[in-house]
Amino acid sequence: MAFVSVGSNIEPHSNVVAALKALIQSARVVASSTFYETAPIGSQAQPAFVNGVWALRTDLVPIEIRDALLRPAEDALGRRRVADKFAPRTIDLDLILYDDLVLREGALQLPHGDVARPFVSVPIRELLETSSLGVAQDLQDRITCLLEPYPTLDPPGKVLEGLTRQLQSMIDGSLA
Repeated sequence: MAFVSVGSNIEPHSNVVAALKALIQSARVVASSTFYETAPIGSQAQPAFVNGVWALRTDLVPIEIRDALLRPAEDALGRRRVADKFAPRTIDLDLILYDDLVLREGALQLPHGDVARPFVSVPIRELLETSSLGVAQDLQDRITCLLEPYPTLDPPGKVLEGLTRQLQSMIDGSLA
């Protein structure tokens, strides 16, 4: 099970929906967390972010998930990487966890450092607790252990009920 964090603060509702459509074409997205409106990190002179997490089932290895699924979706939506890592963005898709794998391979790190942010750790916990992801209990327990040091602030921002329903409906439709 792969957990992908999602963030956007440039036309966030349309870009998050477009990112999910792109991923559904290339991977089996099985669940969406609640999505939240959160304050930007770094410069406060920018719009709020929309953040959440999607769970994917795939046979791809982590580097392939990043390079063959996530980066192309970001590129298609106009993501531009700049020196300021907290700059506004159309979409940000990061592989946060891949099962309970701990990996340091170049720029790829699992668990991803952003797992320490409440708008990432809280949605992953939600998915593990409330979704029937089909994850074996022992793996679920190991993933939960990986999350223990990270924040449990709930909710990490304003709940976006309409967007959350829309995304889950898209996933449910793709699984039918």
